[in-house]
Amino acid sequence: MKLVFKKLNEQAILPTRGTKDSAGLDLYACMEEPVTIAPGALCRIPTGVAVALPENSVGLICGRSGLGVRHGITPSNSVGVIDSDYRGELIVGLCNVGSEPWTIAPNERFAQLLVLPVLMMEPEFREKLDETVRGEHGFGSTGTSV
Repeated sequence: MKLVFKKLNEQAILPTRGTKDSAGLDLYACMEEPVTIAPGALCRIPTGVAVALPENSVGLICGRSGLGVRHGITPSNSVGVIDSDYRGELIVGLCNVGSEPWTIAPNERFAQLLVLPVLMMEPEFREKLDETVRGEHGFGSTGTSV
């Protein structure tokens, strides 16, 4: 199965996999100049590409673990959602939750795209839900995390 991309900018780098078994496709920054993200700041980084996702799939924009752990750079909405009917440029919102400014360079890998199937279910509303052993208990109700 193929995932079709379109370059919207001549300078864009098409997404790549780090290894043949990598789940995500690395996304590259497509911009003229480096961008520095101050601690606590938000920014939008263009990729210069659009994608045609298969019907009944979703594209999830995730952070790169090294940027998150080393520099506190993460997608601003945790995980970005790309619907299968969207054909515009992939632009990633980033935030710096670290304590130091961080600079992203043109053509740098900075996020990754995962493509997953989606169950397109119709919502149905009821007065009562099916009972389970867990019920309404949440937020630590199944034990303590260490």
